[in-house]
Amino acid sequence: MNAGTRTRGAMRALEAPLQIEPHPQQAPGADPELRLLVPERDVDRPEVSVVIPALNEELTVGEFVDWCQEGFRRAGVRGEVLIIDSGTDRTAEIALAHGARVLKSPKRGLGRAYIDAVPFIRGPFVVMGDADCTYDFRDLGLFVEKFRQGYEYVMGSRFRGSIEPGAMPPLHRYLGTPVTTWILNRLYSSHFSDIHCGMRGISTEALRRLQLESQSWEYASEMVLKSVHLRLRTAEVPVKFYKDREGRLSHHKRSGWLSPWKAAWINLRAMFVYGADFFVLRPGWVLLVLGLLLTLPLTFGPISVGPVTFSLYWMLAGFAATLLGIQGVYMGWIARIFYDFTGSARRRLLALFPYTRTVLLSAVLFLAGVGLTVPLISLYIRGGLRLPVDVGIASHMAVTGLLLCLCGFITFVFMLLVHAASRLSNLVYGASGPSPRANLGRTS
Repeated sequence: MNAGTRTRGAMRALEAPLQIEPHPQQAPGADPELRLLVPERDVDRPEVSVVIPALNEELTVGEFVDWCQEGFRRAGVRGEVLIIDSGTDRTAEIALAHGARVLKSPKRGLGRAYIDAVPFIRGPFVVMGDADCTYDFRDLGLFVEKFRQGYEYVMGSRFRGSIEPGAMPPLHRYLGTPVTTWILNRLYSSHFSDIHCGMRGISTEALRRLQLESQSWEYASEMVLKSVHLRLRTAEVPVKFYKDREGRLSHHKRSGWLSPWKAAWINLRAMFVYGADFFVLRPGWVLLVLGLLLTLPLTFGPISVGPVTFSLYWMLAGFAATLLGIQGVYMGWIARIFYDFTGSARRRLLALFPYTRTVLLSAVLFLAGVGLTVPLISLYIRGGLRLPVDVGIASHMAVTGLLLCLCGFITFVFMLLVHAASRLSNLVYGASGPSPRANLGRTS
């Protein structure tokens, strides 16, 4: 079908009255700026929903919808195409003429388009992408096959599929995407190969559980990160990636040379925010263990190991490392509670730090610390409120005592924060989540 035929088809469709279907969730309290347009030949009870944000895509949207329909036929499923149109051209008219549903919405960002679409999705499975015919939706059967195997989140991978020459700028292909994918895999212990692939699939139930918040490009990273936090059963499939049609400019090119860099920055921000525990938890454990090894053995005086003597100065270094370490570990655990979609981190930490037992443990640490400082305090009083010039065992004991006092107090406060943060998370995510899956963030 050539462009002229597609345009004439769109015009004929416009001559017939359009059905405007208010979604049940558009009743009181729903967003009044959203309007659902339904084609004359609508699909009843779709099994797969292709959900696509579009901004002025009249050049390709007709052929794109045709590709989706062909993909449904090849996969042997009933499917619907839902276009979220926030443009000013004839995208909505052409999409309707080719049999797609159109959700008219204001221009509020790519991520917001998916958030707006969630109440209007009818199929149990969703495939996402772009309306510019850069991803081949005729092959969406690969996603359907994974859904039928029980996977909840299916990522497309251009690197495992094919990339048409000229389709991907060298900056994106050889630097941006590989580097950010590597960073995400390190932060979350996942095994994705192309986190910025625009073609991806997810079960509708899982999409609702994600509770997307991102309004712009970072929605893509947010989906990947939350899929790991939620322990969704995840797979990857190869996809074909084509260059833009002649006469069409990508959204990055329309926005200027700085747009890709802005997109990369906000995607990194999403990775770091949702993975804040990476920066404090593991380093915290290293510092905590190292600090205790330098502090506790020196409690009753210096220790010599060969030519090296570990004295009070080493002990003070261990003191600082222990304080930084314990706070890093506790901050990392708190960060995990904030994004604990399944409830497993909350349950584990509440079991590890129950109120009464933690209060008693903190009190014991504090009192033990006070006891270890008594010899130095006694010397201080007997010396006319002056500390002895020579560093003795009392000074070593006092350092350990002060450390125990601080650790006891920090543990007490941390326990209070765990209980408070858990209550807040229960309100946001529910008291308990689904049972954990075995393959956290791992792809097949």
